[in-house]
Amino acid sequence: MRFFTDGVEVVFTGIDHPFTAYSTFVEFSLFGHDFSIKFYGLIIAFGFLLAVLFGGRMAYKWKLDLNKMLDVLLFGTIGGIVGARLYYVAFEWDYYSRHLSEIPQIWEGGLAIYGGLIGAILAAFLTCRKNGLNFLKLMDLAGMSFLIGQGIGRWGNYANQEAFGTNTTGFLGMSSDKVEHYIRTHEAEFSARGFSMDPSLPVHPTFLYESVWCIFSFFVLYLICKKAYKFSGQLILGYGILYGAERAVVEGLRTDSLYIGETTLRVSQVLSMALVAVCLAVLIWKLVKLHKNPVPFSPVETPTETPPAEKKPSRRAVRAEAKAAKAKLLEKQEGETSDGDNLRR
Repeated sequence: MRFFTDGVEVVFTGIDHPFTAYSTFVEFSLFGHDFSIKFYGLIIAFGFLLAVLFGGRMAYKWKLDLNKMLDVLLFGTIGGIVGARLYYVAFEWDYYSRHLSEIPQIWEGGLAIYGGLIGAILAAFLTCRKNGLNFLKLMDLAGMSFLIGQGIGRWGNYANQEAFGTNTTGFLGMSSDKVEHYIRTHEAEFSARGFSMDPSLPVHPTFLYESVWCIFSFFVLYLICKKAYKFSGQLILGYGILYGAERAVVEGLRTDSLYIGETTLRVSQVLSMALVAVCLAVLIWKLVKLHKNPVPFSPVETPTETPPAEKKPSRRAVRAEAKAAKAKLLEKQEGETSDGDNLRR
């Protein structure tokens, strides 16, 4: 068993001390087979766990049905993984159309955040509809939780030394042997997309930019949640604006973007700009509407009182009631007969 393997020295331009990025946490053999646990997976799992814990805590405060929430979490996670993979495969179809057997191999990499968001939100919508949950309120929780998971999860890219940007001479410029090797082996691809890179120069640590922005955005949304939460759906709209704005900028620096066909248009950049425009327009419209006609709002669910269920009478009580009704009917009939006899007299 070996811990901390596949390490590479990482240097940042403005920091004298070098760092080491390990891609593998542990390697071991079991029943004659070799296995490894990657830091990327551990970091993603840690970010996911913190996001779930935060979401669960907020759901408890808002008095949401936690059992139904677990259903949403389960199906949302499955939908997110499937969506992330299908999205990536769709924009790399030239390769996967010739390697169909590799499509299910998500452990080899190839997941896209936007695909994951689309898949998770669609699955959550269907589950909320089935379970009678407030979808928009749940999405508000998800928006804050997404930012926690993404802010932490991006450090998995650091462990793998991937998802970096173009050359830079800035303070945070990053260099490593893995980065240099990637640039050298993809120079032809970069040229086809209209830009070039120098393997000897540092690159933008775009994973770091996104991580810092996501954590900052989380605190912004959390502050809005505490001080200025006006309607269900407000926080997920804020998520779309904050994350979309960052991704639209940072995606333009990355070297591993998915493109629309053979064009130089980056898929995530186009989606991000559209997301910001739509979310901003809806948010402004909703806030203006509420300003004209204020409506009291609280995220806390108010339980509806249901009348106590009627106790089912026993068989003995039913028989006694039927017997009493029959006796009453006979008594009434006898009275009517007596009245008739008196009239004839």
